[in-house]
Formats: sequence, structure tokens, C-alpha cells
Amino acid sequence: MLYPMIFQPRYVDKIWGGQKLRTILNQPIDPAAKIGESWELYDFPPGVVDKNAWASARLMNGPLAGKTLHELVLEYGKQLHGDVKLVGEHGQFPILIKFLDAREDLSVQVHPPQSYADTHPGAHLKNEAWYVFQHDEGSRILKGLKTGVTREQFKQSIEDGTNEQTINAIPVKDGECYYLPSGTVHALGAGCFVAEVQTPSDTTYRTFDFNRVDPGTGKPRELHVEQALECIDFSGKEAPPIKKKHEAGFFATVTKLAEAPQFTIEKVRMNEGVEQAIPYEQPVVWIVLSGEVELSVGNIKEPTRAGVGTTVLLPAAMRDAKVKVLKDASWLEVTFPV
Repeated sequence: MLYPMIFQPRYVDKIWGGQKLRTILNQPIDPAAKIGESWELYDFPPGVVDKNAWASARLMNGPLAGKTLHELVLEYGKQLHGDVKLVGEHGQFPILIKFLDAREDLSVQVHPPQSYADTHPGAHLKNEAWYVFQHDEGSRILKGLKTGVTREQFKQSIEDGTNEQTINAIPVKDGECYYLPSGTVHALGAGCFVAEVQTPSDTTYRTFDFNRVDPGTGKPRELHVEQALECIDFSGKEAPPIKKKHEAGFFATVTKLAEAPQFTIEKVRMNEGVEQAIPYEQPVVWIVLSGEVELSVGNIKEPTRAGVGTTVLLPAAMRDAKVKVLKDASWLEVTFPV
């Protein structure tokens, strides 16, 4: 019964958001809105987004349309998530997929490592990666402390208003992927439109917000300096380089882009006309970057079509699943350790 699944995006207004979901992905966005995030695949227990209910992506296609991701997890169990472990005591689906549209710089921030989350109730580990879908000329990200910056110097820079100057500024390129493990101070820069793959947490501690004033309150947004100072990695040790790999065939190529303990991201390119079996026995997420594909299973009459900007969940158990490339296509393929 399970088949390739496409869920209804959840659009989130942000003070720094823009219109690229509409202008680049043709999403039905109000032209006056500042949409910073589109949650493509998400599953949060009560108390995170909604005090009393699960906030979980709602399926749009096929015979099971209308069910939420969490309802599907409960109903189908390992047929959906295979041997991949669910998250936390509530059994949360283990990934969060978003598009981010940074019309302005996002705040300088950090997410907690596991050591901090273990000793602070309500804090959750967050590793993430950004794939640059599109960027404006001159766009950059901030990632990691400059060599030699100490905790004391970083704290002083917050007080002095020079926090941005302590962090590496990296010019971005379309098609680049940047891995941001927890403990890495970072900010997405103005003009960047990215696909974000992350562990399902939204614990964020801000250290600088570019002196913005929230129009809703007339006040600067809250900073979380003490929490951030406990979470930032001041060791000066560089993260080990990702062991990227590239496999090329006559009709397809696969390139590893990022690897975290919770997920791996690869970029797949496939030529028009290719048709082949989908070989997985565990869940996989595809984020289509270009072209168009048709996904079919043996027990569902209508195939699933996925074009640019579409996120597709491929459940672990699908009968006779196949992909057919309707137009030269590329996609991000997110897999999970088991």
C-alpha cells in the first residue's frame, strides 16, 4: 500500500524572509508575505510547535492523502521507517527538511551539542546542512570561528557589536553544500536560497541579530548569550573533512555531499529516458533540484510525478518501485544510518 509520498509544505513568516519560494519554485505565496521557511517534511510532538497536538506534515498524494506523517508512522511502523530509529520518547520521524529564503541575514546562532542537550531539559541536538539552490551576487554565509578566537573574545564581541567579525565569511556558490554540526556558530547570509536537511530540532541560541527590531514588538529579538557560550565549540579543532565520493555511470552520477551521524546527503543526476528499479529497503528522501521524474509502485495505479522543488519520502516497503526520468534530472538523496 505504501508509495512515494509528497506532503503539504508549511510556510513560515520570518522577519528576514522573502519571495523566492514564489519566484523560483512557483509556490502559491502571498506576494506581500515574508516567507522565510517552507517546511517540506516535518514531525514534531506536542509542545514544540503546538502546545496540545502533533505538528506533522500532511500527505497530499495517493490513496492515503490527508493522513499526517505521524499518523503514517503509527499505522505502518517499520513498513514506513524500516530499521531507522525514531527520535525521542514520542517516536518522532528522524528528519526535518526545509527550504530557507534569506532576504536578509539570519541571526548569528548556534545549536546545542548532545552533551549540552543531555543536561538541559528542552534542549535538543541539531546537526544540519545547507545546499545552495540559488544565491544573489555577493552572498555569503558565516560558518565557524576565526582561528584563535576565544570564549572571552567572542563574548566581548557581542558586547561591542562586532560579533560578525569573529566568524569566517564564506562566499557561496550554487550547488555547494555546507555541513553545520552542532556547536558551530553560523548564519545564513542575505540572498541565499537553500535546501536544509537537519535533525528534527529547533533549539537555537542567538548571539547577534544585526541590530534588527521586530516590527511586531518594536524591540530587538531576544539573544541567548549564556546558553550559546556553553554550546559553541571553542576548541579550535577543525572538523574532519567529509569523505566525499563520486560515482559515474553512463546514465547517472552520484556524489556524496555531506555526512552526519543522523543522515547522509548525496546528489544524484540521471539522464532523460532512464528507467530503473528503486532498490532501497530503508526510507529515503529525495529533494528534486532540476528536471522531472515519475515514481511508480506495483500496487498503485497512478504514478507520482516530482518536479523542481518537490520533496518526496520513499517508504521502506514499496512493491516493485521504479523511477523514470521524464527530463534530465538531479536531486538530493537523504539516507539514514541503521
